[in-house]
Amino acid sequence: MPDSPDEYVVRRAGVADAPLIARQRALMFRDMGSISADESELLRKAAEPWLAGLLSHGNYIGWFVMHGDSVVAGGGILVWELGPYPGCYRVGRWGHIVNLYTEPVHRRRGLGRRLMNTMLDWCKATGMDHVTLSASDEGRPLYESLGFVPTTDMKLLK
Repeated sequence: MPDSPDEYVVRRAGVADAPLIARQRALMFRDMGSISADESELLRKAAEPWLAGLLSHGNYIGWFVMHGDSVVAGGGILVWELGPYPGCYRVGRWGHIVNLYTEPVHRRRGLGRRLMNTMLDWCKATGMDHVTLSASDEGRPLYESLGFVPTTDMKLLK
């Protein structure tokens, strides 16, 4: 029998959670097929101090879904200052949602949606002016159901 939603608890991430966030970030890219298992470990090691710095300065706000004492899902928001742009004629705040990851055995239980709603509620409560994310093919239906639309961003390849 699948776990009920009541058996999952969302908690805020702290600076000490940087290793967990780095692990989930590396696994997310590995599971998407973007990197190999060896590259995933390199990414985890490189991301840990970067995330610790962002968390300590309030430039990364993260959440985990707990099942008992285990972290089974997570996600976060990179927070940046945003220069004035059409529709926002002052210096504002930009939140870029990243690192949405659920352990494989806990997928398809609404945990990604729960994290997204938690993050979007936080963005609304803190007056985030601009909210973006990069979508994998698997995540796109969830993000579209929450009101996200494709944009015209482009990327320079090396």
